[in-house]
Amino acid sequence: MRPKFLPLCLLGLYLFLYLFPLQTRPLFIQDETRYAEVPREMVAHGDWVVPRINGLRYFEKPIMGYWLTAISLTIFGQNNFAVRFPSALATGLTALLLFLLCGRFQKENDFLSFAAPLVFLTSLGVATIGTFAVLDTPLTLFLTATLITFFSATEEVPGSSWEKRFLFAAGVFAGCAFLTKGFLAFAVPVLAVAPYLALQKRWRDLLRMLWLPLAGAILVSLPWAILIHLREPSFWHYFFWNEHVRRFLADSAQHAQPFWFFTAVLPAMFMPWIFLLPASVYGAYRLPLPDGPQRRLIIYSLCWFLFPFLFFSASSGKLITYILPCFPPLSILFAHGLTWWLSEETTEKKYLQGGIGALLVLAVLGLLSLAGLQLFGPDHLQLFQRSWKWLLLSGGLAAMLLLLLVAWRSNRAREKVNCFAIAFSLLLFTAHFTIPALTLNMKAPGPLISRHAGNITPDTVVLSGEEVARAVCWYLKRDDIYLVERAGELQYGLDYPDSSHRKLNPVQAGVLIRKHKGKTILIAGHDEYSRWQPFLPPPVSVYASGSKGYLLVRY
Repeated sequence: MRPKFLPLCLLGLYLFLYLFPLQTRPLFIQDETRYAEVPREMVAHGDWVVPRINGLRYFEKPIMGYWLTAISLTIFGQNNFAVRFPSALATGLTALLLFLLCGRFQKENDFLSFAAPLVFLTSLGVATIGTFAVLDTPLTLFLTATLITFFSATEEVPGSSWEKRFLFAAGVFAGCAFLTKGFLAFAVPVLAVAPYLALQKRWRDLLRMLWLPLAGAILVSLPWAILIHLREPSFWHYFFWNEHVRRFLADSAQHAQPFWFFTAVLPAMFMPWIFLLPASVYGAYRLPLPDGPQRRLIIYSLCWFLFPFLFFSASSGKLITYILPCFPPLSILFAHGLTWWLSEETTEKKYLQGGIGALLVLAVLGLLSLAGLQLFGPDHLQLFQRSWKWLLLSGGLAAMLLLLLVAWRSNRAREKVNCFAIAFSLLLFTAHFTIPALTLNMKAPGPLISRHAGNITPDTVVLSGEEVARAVCWYLKRDDIYLVERAGELQYGLDYPDSSHRKLNPVQAGVLIRKHKGKTILIAGHDEYSRWQPFLPPPVSVYASGSKGYLLVRY
């Protein structure tokens, strides 16, 4: 394939994997409905300073991620596509930055600028997270932009105008990252940059190159930081101690996991490329790296991946999305090793063949297991209640098998790698349309709420369980929901005197329902409703999303 067509191929792959599926599935709780509801209330009330959920102060994250989604909602309307578009766009822009970086500093290796974004876009972790509404994707974009512009500055003449421009731009992007997820925006760049400058023996630059980025970050973040302090003086105390110190150090931190957690999940997140890891390592060993920008970029990428990864591993609280910022440098390093196979006329194929063969065997086993469970397994083990989903996913696996066979039989390394990537991409695409009904029932209460939203008037009193509360607010376009028994992350907002009446115990919920007889609904999970039922009056009707999903109860 000619180099001039490679950008168009990447664009087509991006549209296929990231934009086309955004509208296909309902929003999942709790992250997607959270990051939909805060911007919705921001747009509805015209308050672009104080984040709120259900009208309650919500101080767990800064403002930038909400701004991006609020802009998307304003442009595209309040729908699934608009909620997820900022995440998909951020992923695409991150891939574009990798394309530009590798194209600029590794000109002698024309395929690297294609291979790095290809590996990034088709990795399971990136492709999955990049089509969900989460803040880790814009954070990754801004951190990637910060570290790329800083590396560009290190390649310029010290003190030159271009060095200053790149350094200031790095600070601007770091400020955007700070407004997205807080002080992590400064920790990750420092952890990558400081070891790199030390390895380059540029000790004086550790301080000399600090001031312009700092100025850029302050310029971007200070206006909102002051505004939120003036409006809500307690924000910074809560945000710093609860979302940073406690999450990083406390034994009782939210999502607590052992140190090795990210090391264990990284291979799965890096599917399918983990199967070609031996080929990449061998290629990196064989590929000559003379002194110059190419060598420095690889050293920089090593620091960029390794030290932030260790930092995330040392944190007490862990979610698999947290290491997404490590994937851009990992993609550069991995693609660097692959390019030896793509640029050399070599008859050696065993490492590539081994990786392709391993994924081929896994795909065959997956297809056989899927068919066995659906055709011969007991009803409670069947993944799909609708046969078309099973047929579509089976078709995706079959297409993947055919492309892997083409890759296996091909004698050209580039064709092998391209078919390998496209094969897994087909499976990723079909997965959006074949989510099992049980998963949808347990993680997506939107269809249940939407079916009955037309019969819920503005004067209807709405009670909700904590887990589903954000979805109730989003689908009903309400911010006056009563929470029953537990409040979870919304508890901080309920601790304010003007909001404390919005949390009820089951007895209080029963009193409120009797007071508004005929004008009250309750939306909660099966287990929650079972606990509360003895304290509540008999319902008029009960609607369910599934045996393990959610209930909408009318009184």
